[in-house]
Amino acid sequence: MSVFSTVLARDLRLALRQSADSLTVVAFFAIATVLFPFGVGPETNVLARIAGGVLWVTALLAALLSLDRIFAVDFEDGTLDQLVLTGAPLPVVVLAKVCAHWLTTGVPLILVSPILAVTLHLPIAGYVPLVFALLLGTPTVSLVGAVGAALVLGTRRGGVLLSLLVLPLYIPVLIFGTAAVEAALIGRASTPMLSVLAGFMVLALTFSPWATAAALRQAVE
Repeated sequence: MSVFSTVLARDLRLALRQSADSLTVVAFFAIATVLFPFGVGPETNVLARIAGGVLWVTALLAALLSLDRIFAVDFEDGTLDQLVLTGAPLPVVVLAKVCAHWLTTGVPLILVSPILAVTLHLPIAGYVPLVFALLLGTPTVSLVGAVGAALVLGTRRGGVLLSLLVLPLYIPVLIFGTAAVEAALIGRASTPMLSVLAGFMVLALTFSPWATAAALRQAVE
């Protein structure tokens, strides 16, 4: 726990010093969402029908902007090499860095999403499922993204390669996250879809730190 808390506190301090990175993610999320009414037209019924999917797609794309910085800075300045050489439990280090990434990226996206939902005329019934779906889905996005970020460390055009690696893996989260909102809008229970998202999060939490740690050791070597 001392390793976890130390790494988490360090990454949060660095994120606060470089708050422009988190603001860029939120700004992209907001701008991309606001552009949709200009593209599909101002019809309220159309916007309300696609609001859940639009918010989820733009949130995933916004999260992609920050995935490469989970390990890139530590890899470039040698911190990652030191962590491996000191024998620190690398899966715990990975989990701490993913938590820091989620707190500085996922949480702001969740907080902004209800405001952006207003611009898309999302009915009131969809707000709670949207927030809960993002609350369960965004940790999975960070955990899966960490694996991809570790695999592309030290490669040229790593950002493009990272997108190609992780976007297909995000499709199930996107499907069930959008379905949870749509179910609420037609009067059905969104609990089954939220349960599936929770299952994805538990699965990612179980395997992602170990897979990421293995990829980081390979990158350091």
